Amino acid sequence: MKSSADAFDVLTTLIAKAKRLGADAADAVLHEGAGISHIRRLGAVEKLERAESYDLGLRVLLGKRQATVSSNDRSAPALDELAERALAMARVVPEDPYCGLADRSELARSFPTLDICDPVEPAAEALLERAAAAEETARAVPGITNSEGAEASWGRSRVALAASNGFAGSYESSGHQISVVVIAGDGTGMERDYEFSAAVYAEDLEDAAGLGKRAGERAVSRLKPRKVASQKVPIVFDPRVARGMLGHLVGAINGAAVARGTSFLKDKLGQRIFAPGIVVIDDPHRQRGLRSKPFDGEGLPNRRMAFVEDGVLATWILDLRSARQLGLKSTGHAARGTAAPPSASPTNLWLERGKLTPRELMADIKQGFYVADLMGMGVNGITGDYSRGAAGFWIENGAVAYPVSEVTVAGNLKDMFLNLTPASDLEFKVGMDAPTIRIEGMTVAGT
Repeated sequence: MKSSADAFDVLTTLIAKAKRLGADAADAVLHEGAGISHIRRLGAVEKLERAESYDLGLRVLLGKRQATVSSNDRSAPALDELAERALAMARVVPEDPYCGLADRSELARSFPTLDICDPVEPAAEALLERAAAAEETARAVPGITNSEGAEASWGRSRVALAASNGFAGSYESSGHQISVVVIAGDGTGMERDYEFSAAVYAEDLEDAAGLGKRAGERAVSRLKPRKVASQKVPIVFDPRVARGMLGHLVGAINGAAVARGTSFLKDKLGQRIFAPGIVVIDDPHRQRGLRSKPFDGEGLPNRRMAFVEDGVLATWILDLRSARQLGLKSTGHAARGTAAPPSASPTNLWLERGKLTPRELMADIKQGFYVADLMGMGVNGITGDYSRGAAGFWIENGAVAYPVSEVTVAGNLKDMFLNLTPASDLEFKVGMDAPTIRIEGMTVAGT
């Protein structure tokens, strides 16, 4: 990747071209990346490749009209064409009364150090070893009959943003990943499962062999699933599916959805939506965080915030446009790609841990369902109605008893949030994380 100075030269040149062509204001973003990926299956190398990317986006504003264009060509003729195309588009699109750059007084002036870039690029041999350890250990688990493969990868990226309001900022980040998927059983009785690890620094990755062993054990534990009768019972969500509840929450408190009136929480700001004690945190400045960044996609300062405090909804998630539409201030959550205007998005998001271990959380459940996997997209963001296919394990007398599949879990997110209890096993794995959670009063639809 070229230096930050080179990146800003391209961006400022492009903005100047747009201004000369008649733009009232403009901003430009550059994404550069490099990565290595290795996939192996059944002990054989299926892929080992290195890729580099370069993508440039320009947004121009003519009064209350805006247009965004992108290109991966940084040559002078291509930049001329990019600016000309953006202005031509802006002249014919409808007006948007809420679009516009930040005022100079709102811009971030200093950037925190976040330790989000591992300076060491791993050798291909290191990735080969990680994938091999994960797959071989998974396949060694008794009952594993096949593998869908293991992947080890690394990537580094730079984001640079500049705007005609005077903002200029950039940062680099990196990521290492390992994943493995294996199959247990045979014929019509096969079950699959997976494990993964992701970290900014290689040293923070989970042990590949231990990861593979867990994937194999998970797949074997799901063999010979049973069906259950339809009933209302407590439901416990494994952490890797519990984080989906946070996804539903942030979709409902996104300023754009609130402004459109398409959110089941549109009237709930400042009101209780979870049980007392529940806290949901978003922190763009988490050290070595997978989604950390020193400023938002519009050049505004960002900070740690509680989206939910003691069960009460404390804020919407806002970029400049949605904030203006709601008559509020941006919360510094703008995210920016190269091909579209900014939009609001969380960063490192998590549900704070509770006081009980997962075992203690289930101890009083006579009959219940432990959800390990969810299928389908049966969630209505307007009403909060929730219905998804699920697989996992039946709970009897406080302990997991046997695997279950081909059921549906259903409820309404407003009720589910109010009846949610988190366990103490929070781990930071993907940038949107939750501990094991228990929800009362949901319906399991089975036979």
